[in-house]
Amino acid sequence: RPAILVEADATDPAATSNAIGALNSLLNTSLLNDFKGPLQFLAPADLPIDLRVHAQYNPEAIMQFNIVPGLMGVVLTMTMVMVTGLVITRERESGTMENLLSMPTRPLEVLTGKIVPYILVGYLQIALILVAARLLFGVPMIGSIPMLLAIALLFIIANLAVGITFSTIAQNQRQALQMSFFFFLPSLLLSGFMFPFRGMPVWAQTLGEFFPLTHFLRIVRGILLKGNSLAQVAPQLWPIALFATVALIIGVIRYRQTLD
Repeated sequence: RPAILVEADATDPAATSNAIGALNSLLNTSLLNDFKGPLQFLAPADLPIDLRVHAQYNPEAIMQFNIVPGLMGVVLTMTMVMVTGLVITRERESGTMENLLSMPTRPLEVLTGKIVPYILVGYLQIALILVAARLLFGVPMIGSIPMLLAIALLFIIANLAVGITFSTIAQNQRQALQMSFFFFLPSLLLSGFMFPFRGMPVWAQTLGEFFPLTHFLRIVRGILLKGNSLAQVAPQLWPIALFATVALIIGVIRYRQTLD
């Protein structure tokens, strides 16, 4: 009766438990079809294979260890995109847009001034979530918190850039809110927060790779639960940086068009 050792990444208990259950059933039934007829006497009384599972990073399969760190990305995405999505449209509806346009400032300077205050708001939300995760839910924090905070700046800027872009496109605050939800809901559903990422269809995985939330969830869970280093999270950084750059460029171009 051979023994097979399986090391599983248990940071997502929902995905790991289903995979281990399927593997256990497969190993225990795959050989039974061979022990028939003349080979019937070889059929073991017990299960033919001893499956030994080492669930790493979350051996007790505690769901809040997976959900609470992910809430950091979800809350930042929702608030940053929605709040900044109302910035330019609020100026236009309140009648102060003319004063803003008459100032000798460039579009990038105006957009930067709109974004910077909300970076502090984003860090305040991160601090509250980290404190709650540690004190209320007992989430382990193995990795470097300063590194996580530095990486979070890039994620915050990416979401603020999306909100600013929506704000320059929308004609009123209602349209800006609709655009924000149109971006937030696919990010939530396709990022791997609600459903195991590898369990989704291939087209959904491909689409989910475009959202910054997908990569940030991997980063924050990897740092807090696994203690990942900068080199290990680096492959998830450039998609967020590319997304932020494209969103900022579109926002600057759209704002420049409103000056005409």
